[in-house]
Amino acid sequence: MSKLAPSILAADTMHMGMAARRIVDSGADYVHFDVMDGVFVPNISFGPALLKDMKAEIDLFFDVHLMLIDPLPYVDVFSKAGAHGVTVHVEAAHFAESIARIHALGLKAGASLRPGTPASALQEILHQLDLVLVMTVEPGFGGQTLNPAMYDKIRELRAMGFAGEIEVDGGITMDNAPMLADAGADTLVMGTTFFQAPDPALLVRQVHAL
Repeated sequence: MSKLAPSILAADTMHMGMAARRIVDSGADYVHFDVMDGVFVPNISFGPALLKDMKAEIDLFFDVHLMLIDPLPYVDVFSKAGAHGVTVHVEAAHFAESIARIHALGLKAGASLRPGTPASALQEILHQLDLVLVMTVEPGFGGQTLNPAMYDKIRELRAMGFAGEIEVDGGITMDNAPMLADAGADTLVMGTTFFQAPDPALLVRQVHAL
């Protein structure tokens, strides 16, 4: 069974409470919370205050993706705000230290790869990871088209012996979701696809059936 993690980056920022209820009511598995600093990626998103407020209303796993030039100072910040898992980029500063700190806080530790970063970049630390997030588009903005070369990256991670959770994010629809699952992905992050779905609960059921 595949899991679905709606990304609130694609939600209407004027109606975040409604977006939160939509996620819960749909039966989705995680809340995917993208944090952008305008430096590591060319966009700025949300901070810990929104996470804290949403955590008070939503009883789901908060899957926090730090797209920050240096995530280490913010691991504790988002842990205190309510993160259950934190994912940091292998391309960012203090990557190994950030993974160690995430584990020290008792959180699920994830590493993310940009489309141009090979799976081999995680070879030395793969055994320390609970999750690998394969970006299937260049991070920073929603609504992009999935890069099909990422199917092979998922397969390569499995061939390297990674038995943990593989999450994918970017341009995911029900047209490409079955191929991602077949390649070895466990969790599908959907932003635009989820929030524009006429029946989000049906979408979740379709993902769970993969």
